[in-house]
Amino acid sequence: MTNIRMSAFVGLIGLSICTALPFSTFAQNYPTRPIRIIVGFSPGGGVDQSARLIATELTESMGRSVIVDNRPGASGNIGADIVAKSVPDGYTLFMSDPSISMPSLFANLPFDVKKDLVPVSLIAIGPAVLVAHPSLPANNVKELIALAKAKPGKLTYGSAGVGNINHLYMEKINLMAGIQMVHVPYKGAAAALIGVMSGEIDMIFASIPSALPQIKAGKIKPLGVSLSKRSSALSNVTTVDESGLPGYNVASWYGLFAPAGISKNILGILSQNIMKVMRIQGLRDRFTLAGFDPVGNSPEEFSEFIREEIPRWTEVIKAAGIKPQ
Repeated sequence: MTNIRMSAFVGLIGLSICTALPFSTFAQNYPTRPIRIIVGFSPGGGVDQSARLIATELTESMGRSVIVDNRPGASGNIGADIVAKSVPDGYTLFMSDPSISMPSLFANLPFDVKKDLVPVSLIAIGPAVLVAHPSLPANNVKELIALAKAKPGKLTYGSAGVGNINHLYMEKINLMAGIQMVHVPYKGAAAALIGVMSGEIDMIFASIPSALPQIKAGKIKPLGVSLSKRSSALSNVTTVDESGLPGYNVASWYGLFAPAGISKNILGILSQNIMKVMRIQGLRDRFTLAGFDPVGNSPEEFSEFIREEIPRWTEVIKAAGIKPQ
């Protein structure tokens, strides 16, 4: 065998060995370069802030830079699509809010939420608070439902737009209580909250950080929080469940996803580090101040959570007659 043929033969043998090596062999050194968390929304919002909090702590924990890359547009779906189509090597992740669990809102998604993305960890979860103009003659959800039944189609509520999570919160109340309140979409959550304070609309589900100062100032009044347990930030405010609509339990949340096909080894390394940093008290305090309970659970637990979320919102979207866009 000539030297040239021998070199080629040795090269082929080496390539075969490398190809045959299990991916876990290479995963043992993960990470070896920066990790990117893609956020499908503009900087400054809750999803972006959560991603940056996690990125800072993961950078120290994993010994490699973890950076946030904002790719806003299409209700977060532009960013989700980038991750869904990226190499599943653990270097590209996606931070989302509940919009990822509402594929029925969209007519032509370029990815399949169930098949193309893998849940990594639920980072934080928190309630919204149902607030009303002080003049509304209802002080809890039971009284609100009675009022809505007495005045069908007369009470109004706002949101940041059709299909927005706060729109769906209210539609779920309509569905469960068998009432009909009128949706008034705004161009953003802040504008909708101003609409409640001015008396332009009757109520809105708002984030606790945005609503709390206005509640303290007496410009709006709380009727209930959306989770089935009370919020530490509004401990004197009953839940929707206990104040008139048993079984109501919905939340806003932030979670990390990876592309489908990621190895169990790399997923495990990511999971271990995320659960580790989510135990840091300073980080937990930051989420608590924003009205969220820090979580940091396993991929299996987050997967089960997502499996429950998708049909929950599909039912509400269908009942509300919201057409896919």
